Amino acid sequence: MKITPRSSVRQVAAAIADTLGKAKIRAVLTGGACATIYSGGEYQSEDLDLILQAPPTQTALDEAMAKAGFSRRKDHYEHPNTRFFVEFPRGPLSIGSDVSVRPARLLVGRVRVILLSATDSCRDRLAAFYHWKDRQSLRVAVAIAARHPVDLKGIRSWSEREGASREFEEFMEELCVAKAARRRAGHLKRVAAARLALRLRAHRNT
Repeated sequence: MKITPRSSVRQVAAAIADTLGKAKIRAVLTGGACATIYSGGEYQSEDLDLILQAPPTQTALDEAMAKAGFSRRKDHYEHPNTRFFVEFPRGPLSIGSDVSVRPARLLVGRVRVILLSATDSCRDRLAAFYHWKDRQSLRVAVAIAARHPVDLKGIRSWSEREGASREFEEFMEELCVAKAARRRAGHLKRVAAARLALRLRAHRNT
C-alpha cells in the first residue's frame, strides 16, 4: 500500500501493518491514532504509536520501516509523503493499570491492522481524563462511545479500579447527552430526506 500526501491515518497504519507483517514483526496501534479512527474525526492525531509485541532488533525494525518509506529520526520515523510520524513506545500494552488488553483487528483494503478495540480506545482516552484531568480526552472518549458499541459495564469496573468512579459518572452523563444529540440529528436527516422525496415525486407528477 503506497503512502501519499492524501493518505489518512488508517491508510498509513495499513501500509505500516503490511510492511511489518511481511517482516514478521507484530505491533499494536494504540493512542491518538486509534482515537482518530474511532471518533469520526473528533480527534486528529499526527502520530501513530505502535507497541511491539516481540521487539525485533533496531536494525530489523529500521529495515522494515524503510520498505514502507520511513526513515528513523532519533526516536521516531518520518515519511516524505505524509505529515504523520511513527513512534514505538516501550510496552507492555496497557491501559491505566490494566495489562490484559486484547487487541482488535481492522480491515483496511486487504490489510489487517492490529489495534485497540473501540472499548479500549475509549478507556485509553478516559485514562488521560482520569489521571491528567484532560477534558479534551473526555470529549474524545464520549465521541468514540457514541459512535461504536463499547463495553460500558467493563469500563465502569475498570474505572472503579482506577479510583475514578466519580469521573466515570461524568463520562456517562456526557455520553447520554451525545447519544441524544445523535438521535435528534438522525431524525432530522430522515425528515429532510422524506420531504425531498415527496417534492421530487410531486415534481415528476406535474
